[in-house]
Amino acid sequence: MKFAILIHESPYNHEASDTAYNFTMAALHKGHTVERIFFYHDGVINVSNLAEPPQDDRNIPKRWSDLGTEFNIDIVACIAASKRRGIKDGFIMKGTRISGLGQLTEMTISADRLVTFG
Repeated sequence: MKFAILIHESPYNHEASDTAYNFTMAALHKGHTVERIFFYHDGVINVSNLAEPPQDDRNIPKRWSDLGTEFNIDIVACIAASKRRGIKDGFIMKGTRISGLGQLTEMTISADRLVTFG
């Protein structure tokens, strides 16, 4: 099955990002495909490279970056939501990009299921 993942929440306020990450990893390890991961609203903070969590805490932005690189998944942050939060090119994690809502529409059409977190 082809999944598309949509995340609305910031990385450290709620469990949505952790749950989305765990869901994505489980789906991939079960042999499913993830078409794209799209961060919207406060979810765009998940791709910011400005976060510096303590060493004993999980680094959620790095985790998303590593997942995208390892599994060759397109990870996109909404451009309008990013601009509202001061996130722009050069301030995002490696393997992620900023783009428009057309990417959200496209992944929704091409995937079998859209799973939303947050």
